[in-house]
Amino acid sequence: MKQLLDFFPILLFFIFYKFYLDLPEELILGINELIPLMRLTPGESSDAIYLATLIAIVVTLIQVSISAIVVKKVEKMPLITLALLVVFGGATLLLKDPVFIQWKPTVINWLFALGFAASQFIGDKPLVERMMAKALEIEDSRIWFKLNLAWVGFFIVSGTANLLVAPEIDPLNFQFSEDTWVDFKLFGLLGLTIAFVFAQAMYLARYMPSTPKETD
Repeated sequence: MKQLLDFFPILLFFIFYKFYLDLPEELILGINELIPLMRLTPGESSDAIYLATLIAIVVTLIQVSISAIVVKKVEKMPLITLALLVVFGGATLLLKDPVFIQWKPTVINWLFALGFAASQFIGDKPLVERMMAKALEIEDSRIWFKLNLAWVGFFIVSGTANLLVAPEIDPLNFQFSEDTWVDFKLFGLLGLTIAFVFAQAMYLARYMPSTPKETD
């Protein structure tokens, strides 16, 4: 469920991108007055990416803030996601160049892959075990290491897929449109995540005890 909630900013990114031309002119001009660097033009489809990027930054910031205030704890992954979104999204807004926001999913997925891979050799437990051990009682360390490697592969595949679909950075020149890339950000990456989480659950089901481990 948590992985799906993380897609909420992407969902709003998708909605504001797709329906930019349907937004009231007054709303667009109001955003320009509130945030002068936006300089959005009502009815200009090429500006949709910039409003969508702004929305994603704001919503992610709100999510992290709510977690810090209500739960009194913010995990590292949401903080890393927010930091990269601010850097790459901010560059897109300041320079009016969508290439930066298109790089963001690839960079963040590959950084997570690097972090999970490094945890195989640093510390006494792989990263996935540190995150999930409180909810799952699995004593065999080999299972955790295999699952951790699976996450490494998932992040590498996700980052590479984004690299190939993003029109501004596609090294193989598949010539996908920006509109297709926005569709992929929501449906493609979400589909990959759901498929991977389901496969992970099926794999772990073989090793879970009949009664779940109690958490504090």
